[in-house]
Amino acid sequence: MDSVRHVTIIGSTGSVGENALRVLDHLGDRFRVVGLAVRESVARLAEQTDRYRPARVAIQDASRVDRYCALLKEMRVPQPDIVSGPGASSGLAADPDTHVVVSAAVGSAGLEPTYAALRAGKQVALANKEAMVVGGELLQETARSGGGTILPIDSEHSAIDQCLRAGRRQEVGRLLLTASGGPFLRTPRDRFRSITPKEALAHPIWKMGPRITIDSATLMNKGLEVIEARWLFDVPETSIDILVHPQSIVHSMVEFVDGSIVAQLGSADMRGPIQYALTYPERCPSPMPSLDWTALPPLEFDVPDRSRFPSIDFAYDALRMGGTAPAALNAADEVAVECFLDHRIGFDDLPRIVGAVLESHTPRKADTVENILEADRWARRRTLEVAGRNAGRGVC
Repeated sequence: MDSVRHVTIIGSTGSVGENALRVLDHLGDRFRVVGLAVRESVARLAEQTDRYRPARVAIQDASRVDRYCALLKEMRVPQPDIVSGPGASSGLAADPDTHVVVSAAVGSAGLEPTYAALRAGKQVALANKEAMVVGGELLQETARSGGGTILPIDSEHSAIDQCLRAGRRQEVGRLLLTASGGPFLRTPRDRFRSITPKEALAHPIWKMGPRITIDSATLMNKGLEVIEARWLFDVPETSIDILVHPQSIVHSMVEFVDGSIVAQLGSADMRGPIQYALTYPERCPSPMPSLDWTALPPLEFDVPDRSRFPSIDFAYDALRMGGTAPAALNAADEVAVECFLDHRIGFDDLPRIVGAVLESHTPRKADTVENILEADRWARRRTLEVAGRNAGRGVC
């Protein structure tokens, strides 16, 4: 990598954003941070501004700009160019001085900056799986027409991307996404009613944000990853399977038409897929420890119990419905998780509510950002209605 690559991070104060900055620290002078974008976490943004001196920052919540400026003044840090408001992150993502955009905003809020970056021909290191879930077909078409590229940061999709380098796309038989199974893999179904948010947030392997941690507990995250994989790799959902692998050592696999299976293994550390996306197609030395093969536990694999975790089926249903159905599914799940975390519904209400919203959705074409966002808004309203009427007593 001969020249310095300019990087903008959308969602720089979240867990992926912070890990991306750690990776950039490790990679040294071959990269430079030129843009940082946040929703409202201006105190941490000010610290990042002091450390990385970006030329531009974006703050979605315009009411937080004055506080950010005051913090910089207290810290005697030069003020970068500041943009604020709903479209601020998209403008930053498309900035001509940026080469690589790390899209790590949470939820469907990541769609518009990802779309803007691809339209401007950027290399996008995509951590925001929701963007690909709700608008995968549109984003891939935009990447093709705009000259942009998408490299996934999700550990499972990064693994698949790496495995696919072992063969040609027409030689792929199926994709095998692995799942840790979450904290309730072997919890009796009749105890789901009493599961608390605190219990559901205690993931046995990964440290993640609240929504993705709850989605891991219901296995909804794996369903969303099926949708993401369908669009990232242009593979039909009938050729994407899920295997429960509690050790989280094998991050995913590709089975080729001749029966050969290529797997990607590694430590459960997000810095690995982040570095892979930033330095692609090169591989560079990493700060992560190598696997100690003599100390590995036995590796287990099983099929998920869909009667206990029906959220997986919703993802396949949404793909078969097509159009804006995945956007409605994602929004319904996001709102339902918020309701659960606020103690307004029970853990076992989550799949019932999300399934009911998806069933009532009439898909439209997902060929514009506005169509996708309208489905998102509809599903959020509908989920609150269903959750308010049916919490604790079922919706089916």
